[in-house]
Amino acid sequence: MLAVATALDVKDLNLRQASAAIKQCTPSETIEILSAAHLHGLLAGLKTGEYEIVGDAGDYLGVLNDGATIRVSGNVGQYVGDNMTRGLIEVAGSAAYGAGLYPYGGTLVIRGNAGNFTATMNKGATIIVCGDVGDESATYHLAGDFIVVGNAGSNFGNYLIRGHLYIGGEFKSQGHNALIEELTIEDAQKLRRYFEQFDVNADATRFRKLVAETAKPFYGKIVKRHE
Repeated sequence: MLAVATALDVKDLNLRQASAAIKQCTPSETIEILSAAHLHGLLAGLKTGEYEIVGDAGDYLGVLNDGATIRVSGNVGQYVGDNMTRGLIEVAGSAAYGAGLYPYGGTLVIRGNAGNFTATMNKGATIIVCGDVGDESATYHLAGDFIVVGNAGSNFGNYLIRGHLYIGGEFKSQGHNALIEELTIEDAQKLRRYFEQFDVNADATRFRKLVAETAKPFYGKIVKRHE
C-alpha cells in the first residue's frame, strides 16, 4: 500500500476538471477522492496508480482499466470495470447494472450485491461478488472465473461458451447451454486461494460449478463439449 496523499474533494468539479486534478497528484502516492458520486467515467484507462474513492462512485468507474488499483468504500453505479484489461477494482458496497462488462482481464471484487447482466461477455477477468447477482449474469461468458458467493437471478450463465462459473447459493434458473458439474479438488483449491487473497468469508466446498454444455451453442447442430 502506498502512502496516502492529501484527499482530493471533487464535489464541485466536472469529469474533465476532476481528471485533470487527479493527474496533478503525485503518482507514487495513493490518491484519495471524495464526493465522486456525480462523476461518470472517472479513472478511465489508467495503467498505474492506487486510488481510493471515499463514499459512492458514479457509472463507468474504471472503464478500460489497464493496471490501476481502485477501491471504493461505498456503492458504484452502472458498468464498473467495463472493458478492463488489468488491475484491480474493489467495491465495499454494491454495484448496479452491468458490472464487469466485456473485461479481458484484471480482477473485480464487489463486497455487496450486483445488478442484472453482471460479468456479461467476460473474456478473461476474475469477478467475485460476495452478495447476490441479478438476472442474466454471466451471459455469453467466454473465459475467466466468475464467483458468486450468494444467489443469482434468472438465466444464470445464459449462452455460456467457456470459462468457469461458481455459485455458493441458489439461482432462479440456469441459462441456455449451462451445465452443472461437480466441484473438483482443483476448483475448491482455486476458490480457497481467491477467498484468502480477498478476505471472503465462504466455504469453498459448498459451491457448485457451471460450465458450457456444448462447444457451439449458437448453431443448429449441437456439438457436445465432451465429444
